Formats: sequence, structure tokens, C-alpha cells
Amino acid sequence: MKHSPLHDKHLARNAKMADFGGWLMPIEYPGAGVLAEHGAVREKVGIFDVSHLGKASVTGKGALEFLNSMFTNDLGRIGNGFAQYTLLCNEKGGVIDDLIAYRNSEEDFFLVPNASNTTDVVATLNAHVPAGITVTNLHTEYAVIAVQGPLAPAVMQSLGVNTAIDYMAFEKVSIGGADVILCRTGYTGELGYELLPKTADASKVWDAIVAAIEPVGGLVCGLGARDTLRTEMGYPLHGHELSLEITPVEASATWAIGWDKSGFLGSEVLKSQKAQGAKRRSVAIKSLDRGIPRGGMSVKTKDGAALGEVTSGTFSPSLKVGIGIALLDASVKIGDQLVIDVRGRDSMVEVVKLPFMPSHVR
Repeated sequence: MKHSPLHDKHLARNAKMADFGGWLMPIEYPGAGVLAEHGAVREKVGIFDVSHLGKASVTGKGALEFLNSMFTNDLGRIGNGFAQYTLLCNEKGGVIDDLIAYRNSEEDFFLVPNASNTTDVVATLNAHVPAGITVTNLHTEYAVIAVQGPLAPAVMQSLGVNTAIDYMAFEKVSIGGADVILCRTGYTGELGYELLPKTADASKVWDAIVAAIEPVGGLVCGLGARDTLRTEMGYPLHGHELSLEITPVEASATWAIGWDKSGFLGSEVLKSQKAQGAKRRSVAIKSLDRGIPRGGMSVKTKDGAALGEVTSGTFSPSLKVGIGIALLDASVKIGDQLVIDVRGRDSMVEVVKLPFMPSHVR
């Protein structure tokens, strides 16, 4: 199992560790736990080690055109110095991975895929790459540190960082004496930043940020809180809302598809699915009783007709109620009351509009 360059920092705090995509990563820290860590991000600020996320580069003349022929979104919509959420599909429209693409120039892109899918992303790109373009796996070359919450700008400013950048913009900054790529993005629904220092500099950048968040009541947070935060926003997680068996159209992620592009991997299937209408789609569900939706639970009508299953579910620390995302028959609509099977007991849920919590990313 791989270790983050900040692994020793987590052990020193006696973090509860678990496997994430082949990486041993912190779930929560003693003395706080998921609920407190979640609350810190919603109300103040939290710092996450997400170094298990992949990193790769695509460089060379024609890199923009090549990536636009591979990814669903249109990189021509953003300028240099901006990042974009996108997906890499196979020919059948299944999602190999969802990722963030950083555009340095038309000939230089930096990619941040999911941990367990990095090898597949790089292999798929290399299987189609034309001469003159180089795809490089940089998974262990960089750490990734996320600083999220309403006090994140003040924390960054205290470290001498210019925070007056647009949402999804990135620039190079210096923190703790180290060069860092800083992007105004995140996975929590709060205003925040993701920072990419070189692996050798990860510890001093981490220490500088931790020292800056503690005086304002910030917490070091594990991936348990990251999951409850992203579920409250309805953000998809690969292997749950997105997979080789679940297309972006079914996952209600059509906003990340450049429909006007000439084509990309899986585009014919996705355009056909859009035109004909998907038979199933992702929706948000909120518990009407004490039941808590969990991934894999079956969903049905009050009359017992099967509709699909929960793909992600949790207890919402903010709303104090069970919430989830479910892949259900396309006939389901907002306001419908449905039944989930919670360990053999029927529990009532209502289909609601996402996000569960207001977004503050901008």
C-alpha cells in the first residue's frame, strides 16, 4: 500500500487510517472526529491531505486538440491559468475517470485524476496519443493539500498568498518557502483551495498551513469528513455515481460535456443517450425518518416496484438527517416519496433538489 508524503504527520496525530485507492490515508483524527471536522469546514476552515489523487502531464504541439478528442468537456472554453472538471469515457460511454485538467497553455496540461484510476487514465491517453505529444504519469511527484472553508482566504492571506483569483483559476505561489501550484477549487462546497507542492516540499507546506489554521479554530480533517461534505453537495464519486457502467448522462453530469465538439471518446453513445433519454438517472434523496441511506441499498416505490439503488449515502452532519444519491428509473421526479431497504426495514425518503447545502465555492 502506498503512503502519502505526509504519512508521518498523520501517524503523529494518531489518525485512523484506511485504504483509499491503494493508498493508506487518514479517515479521522482523535479528539475531533468526522462530525467536528465536517463542522470546521462548514463554519471555519479545515485542511485535508489528498495526496493519493493522481497527477499527470500532457505536453507537446497539439495537446489541446488531442485532449479535446479524449475528454468530454471542452478545454477550448477556458483560458491559460484555468482548470476544468471533465471526464474520460470509453467507447461505450462508461466513465474511466472524472478529473481536473489544468491548462498551462495549448501545449501544456496538468491532470489530477482519482488515485486508483491514474494508471488507466494514462494508459488510455497513451493508447491514442499522436506523435509529438507526451503523456507522463507524475503520481508520486506531487502532494495535494486542500484548504477549505469560509476562513480559507484569510488563512492563505496570512501566509502571504494572493487569494484574489477566480473560481477554477490557478497560479504559482510560495508557501513555507516552497513553490506551490494553488487552484481555487475543492470538493466540499465551501470556498477553498487545492495546493500542489512537490513531494519533497510537502511537509513544510503542510506545517505552515496547520500553524495558520489552528489560531482561528481550524482543524486537520480526514477523508471521512471529505465524504460527508461532498455528499451534502451531491458531488459524484467515481465507483459510486460514475463508473464504467454508469455514463455521465445517467449520472446527471451532462453539464461537463461539450456537446458542440466534433467528437470525443464515447461521444456517439452519449449523444444518442441524450437524444433518446436515459432510462435511469442520479437523484438526491433525503430521509423522512431515522433511516440513513447507504450505498447499495435498494430503492422502490411505496407499492414495492423496484426503481434502482443508492450509490452514496450518509448521515448529514449539517442537516442532522440521512441523505443520499441514488441511481433510479428516469420516471422518478422531485417530491416523490420512496422506500429504501435499511437492513431489512423499510425507510421513507423524498426525492429533493441538489445540493443539500448552499454552495459557497464562488
